[in-house]
Amino acid sequence: MTDQAVSATSDPEKIVDEVTQAPRRLRPLRRLLPFMLAYPVRLSLTLLFMLVSTISSLAIPALMGGAIDEGFLAENLENVGRYGFIIIAIAAVMAIGSGARFYFISVVGERVLADLRQAVFTHLLALDTRYFDNHRVGELTSRLNGDVAVIRGAVGSSFSLALRSMVTIIGALVMMILTSPVLTLAVVIAVPAILVPVILYGRRLRGMSRKTQDALADLSAMATEMLGATRTVKAFTQEQVQSGIYDSHSEASYRAEVRRLGARSLLVALVMFLGTSALVGLVWWGARAVFDGSVTAGQLAQFLVYALMASGALTNVSEVLGTLQTVAGSTERLMEILDTDAEINDPAQPVPLPTPSPGTVQFDNVDFSYAGPNGEKVLKSLNFSVSKGETVALVGPSGSGKSTTLALLQRFYDVTSGTIRVDGIDIRKVRQQDLRQRFAYVEQEPVIFAGTIADNIRFGKPGADMSEVIAAAKAALVDDFVSDLPMGYDTVVGERGVMLSGGQKQRLAIARAIIKNAPILLLDEATSALDAQSEHLVQLALEHLMAGRTTLVIAHRLATIRDANTILVLDDGQIIDQGTHDQLVAKGGRYAELARLQFRLAEAG
Repeated sequence: MTDQAVSATSDPEKIVDEVTQAPRRLRPLRRLLPFMLAYPVRLSLTLLFMLVSTISSLAIPALMGGAIDEGFLAENLENVGRYGFIIIAIAAVMAIGSGARFYFISVVGERVLADLRQAVFTHLLALDTRYFDNHRVGELTSRLNGDVAVIRGAVGSSFSLALRSMVTIIGALVMMILTSPVLTLAVVIAVPAILVPVILYGRRLRGMSRKTQDALADLSAMATEMLGATRTVKAFTQEQVQSGIYDSHSEASYRAEVRRLGARSLLVALVMFLGTSALVGLVWWGARAVFDGSVTAGQLAQFLVYALMASGALTNVSEVLGTLQTVAGSTERLMEILDTDAEINDPAQPVPLPTPSPGTVQFDNVDFSYAGPNGEKVLKSLNFSVSKGETVALVGPSGSGKSTTLALLQRFYDVTSGTIRVDGIDIRKVRQQDLRQRFAYVEQEPVIFAGTIADNIRFGKPGADMSEVIAAAKAALVDDFVSDLPMGYDTVVGERGVMLSGGQKQRLAIARAIIKNAPILLLDEATSALDAQSEHLVQLALEHLMAGRTTLVIAHRLATIRDANTILVLDDGQIIDQGTHDQLVAKGGRYAELARLQFRLAEAG
């Protein structure tokens, strides 16, 4: 019994967590209840089998006490056998109840885990672009994967074990009182004598778990960011610098954890000493009661078993609650995501866009600032319109607001003032999904997913069959290089399309836009980073894509926009000139200077 008592007090810091931190730290776990209550039948079965197993376990010590008094001390072997068979039968019931409880709560836990992960991921996708401007993807990935994994134990067996342990504690205390009120009084005196100093010392440990998790999240975010940009790190010979930064963060996390472990180690020693002393005192008091005849030897043994059951259950509760406090931190971090409201929302009564689409765009006196109404304006009084089938090009120096214009058009941000209309409707009055279905977007650096070529093309139209994929690929000149690949359209392109060249990525992005078949095309410098041969192929693919579509194109290479209906020259967020290529060259302004420079360099090349 001494070994059992020592093991029951071998993790006293968990008891401190339970008593000093649990009420406040476990509060975020209430947010998990709706996920769990969504499965009432399984939860009810869990509670039923938990009660069966717990009550069965509480009956065994009473039978053992009877076996000692009526069997061993009375030297009656028949009574020993009779009690033994009853104990075996009850143990069978307890085993069945425990197994069923574990199964049902574990299934609920896995279901809740899947639901929670899906809810967080879906909510992240619903948040607007500004949220991702202010949060590192590595940290969000850490929350989505790491924090959800931490919660795995809480929503499964941990909750069940905590409830079972609480019922065991209450049941054991009741049985202890029924067995011997005198011995129970000794326990009532001993427990506060242990807990009071532990609680007073344990207040120093608050908040350490969350700090450790935040430090680990920072480490994970940095590692994700750097490992996702290994070529850039190597190109700038930043290996040692970044390794040093990571090491300094890791050391800070290590030192904080060592300080926490030092404090908790002292607590372990304190509780083990107090617990062992209390056990010795309880045995002495019990022996005295047997000698006085107030309790029998069987009742003393029965009482000690119940005391050890209560002590073990308390240890289980403290361990579980210690785990749940860590889980509460993870839950809080996930709930911060779920509690974040998107700044850009669909209107309560959305206006439908006209069908078929006229394919028109209008910017009416648009101002925009990333920092809000009082921030520095990126766009100032922007006014222009695009008619059906027209191509309008945006040119200007970096930072003049070209990409911001396309971002506002897709309502990744809301204008600070003014109005943007698509097909004659204010885009703030339209469902975001309906609005973005009107656009096919080809980025300067297209995002290529780590799937097959067919999967990447089909991203523009998830339900497309293979004939549609191949048709789009041929129009975008993707089929030219796919036919040389051993797996054809089933070729896996690797993370971010690492297996493809820059020109191949661009043509793949164009095929994705072609298969979407949207009426308005947005091109963000789609040929700026390509060599001459790749640019020629991409330009041919773009001509297929632009045919019959309204097009807004951002271009640094003016040769690609010479045939545009209108060219808007932007500088410092304003339109400083506009016209066709020939008109702007004839005017002799900023565009003419840029055109002379580029074409001179092209001739020299």
